[in-house]
Parts: sequence; structure tokens; C-alpha cells
Amino acid sequence: MRSLTTPWTLGGRTIANRVVLAPLAGIGNWFVRLQAKRYGAGLVVSEMVSSFGLKYGDGRTHREFLRIHPEEHPVSVQLFGHDPEVMRVAAGMVAEAGADMIDLNFGCPVRKVCKTGAGAALLDDPDKGVAVARAAVEGGGLPVTVKLRSGNRPGERSGFELARRLVAEAGVSAIGFHPRHASQQHAGEPDYELAAALVEELEVPVILSGGLRDEQRTVTAFERTGAAAVMLARGSLGNPWRFERLLGLRDSDPTPREIANELLWVIERAEEHLGVERAGRYLRKFYPWYADTLDLSKRARQPLVTAPTTAAARVALEALAAGAHAPIAA
Repeated sequence: MRSLTTPWTLGGRTIANRVVLAPLAGIGNWFVRLQAKRYGAGLVVSEMVSSFGLKYGDGRTHREFLRIHPEEHPVSVQLFGHDPEVMRVAAGMVAEAGADMIDLNFGCPVRKVCKTGAGAALLDDPDKGVAVARAAVEGGGLPVTVKLRSGNRPGERSGFELARRLVAEAGVSAIGFHPRHASQQHAGEPDYELAAALVEELEVPVILSGGLRDEQRTVTAFERTGAAAVMLARGSLGNPWRFERLLGLRDSDPTPREIANELLWVIERAEEHLGVERAGRYLRKFYPWYADTLDLSKRARQPLVTAPTTAAARVALEALAAGAHAPIAA
């Protein structure tokens, strides 16, 4: 019987389970992916990486965006771009870096991405989309997946139609499908019936994304659509225990001590990746997620979410652990 815990195959690779960490723009670096693997994710996908940035970028671009930890495999690197030849070169770089597969972003609705002809703009230029995907397949020699939306505007099915062409003409190995149109961003109810229709239509796996904000909705959508797997995105930020609960590895929420210790692990990895000063700035977007998981009051969370440095964040966590402001107990 199909369940989230059963293995499946993607492009000839066996994936241990059907829970995937989605690509998270500006967030999904190696230690965020490694964290998801530690809590059970069967496959992890990197943050969105510019194909132009890889081809023309400096050594730091490659070190930061193509860094892969040996314990996070299988890992996919997500690329975006509109030029097939640039994508071909970037895909080769991703393969050389040791990724197991490549994901292409055909769904990002952000204007600065779309105005270049990349992301969701490719839904309106399907010939170019097929050419970009084909170049990635040929340039990297790895399984290629494409993550896309149902369309750009209400009622459109351009993503559905493009998905068929990507499989038939470009040879992609799977489709990541977010059944909302791009103009919705992350609002509104996803069209899971359309996702189910795509599953029936394609011979390759469909990975479901969008609206999976809690465990019950995730399981229901998985069963309702027949998707091969589900992608956890924003709902897993600050709460990697969602992977464990979906996989039946735990049935309880994390304790305050577990949450605090996990954030300390994140701080250490960020310092390793970015250096202490840059990590202090970078992690400011992380602290509110963990404060939410800790269920801190507005007053109690302030020292953590406003911490200017990683040292200040550690002090705030120690104060919480000591019971000065919140219910963290050893």
C-alpha cells in the first residue's frame, strides 16, 4: 500500500520516502537541507540558484551555492534562468559539484525573476521552457525535475500543458507541481483536482507542493492527488519535526529544550558557512520561526527575534532556558 514512508524511484535513483524538502529561495542552503535530512526527509532541494550566476560568478558564488554536505544525499540543486546555453553550462557545474539531480524553477512569481524571462515567465513561453529543460538534461547528465505552477493567471492551465511537453520533448524525470496560479503567490486554496489530473496524465512522478501547512492537510492531499511525493516548504521552517511526524517517527511536539538546542545547532552551522558576522545578519529571518515553534509571547520573543549577533541570540536562548522569560525547561 502506497504511503509517505514507502520508497520510490526518481530518474533511476531510489528515494527512501516520499517527503521532500522544497526549494526555499534564499534559505535552502546546505545546513537547512542537512537539518531536513536529519529529521527524515527522503530528498532535499537547494535554494534557487541563478544559472547566469554560476556561469559568470566568482569562487564565492560557487562555494556558497554549490556546497553539498556528504550526509545530505540525495540532493537536488535548483536552477533558474531563461537561456538554454547558459543553463547547459550551469547544469554541468552542478553535476561536477556532486549533486544527485537538478531541479528547474518554472514557477517563481517574483517580478525580478520573471522580468528576465525566467521562473513563471516560462509558462508563457513554452518553446523556450522546453529548450531550457532539454539543455539542463544534456548539460548535466543528471535526472532533471521541473517545478512549476498551474499557470500565471486565474483559470490558466499553461503549466499543466507545459508539464506534458517537458516530459515528452525534454526528457525530464519528474514534475514538481504547485496547483495555484502564479498571481496567487501562496494565497488561496490549491487546485488539487488539477494535480490529480496531472498525475493521471504523466508517466513520470509528480511531486505535490502548495498548501501543505500541517500534517493532516499534507496526508489528505497526498492521498487525494495520488502524487508520488509531497514537498514541505514554509511550514517546515523552524519546525523540522514535521518530517518526523509525517513519517511516523514521532507523535508529539518537540519540547522547548529540543527547540532551543536545534536553534543552537543552526547558529553553529550558519557561523561555519558564512562566518560569525554574516551569520548574525542572515539568521535574523530564522529567529521568528523558532519563536513561533516555542509559542513565545510577543514580549518573551523580543530578545531573540531582535538579536543583532549570534552571541546575543545565544544569550537570549540561555535566558529562555533558565526560565527568565518563557517556558523552556531542561
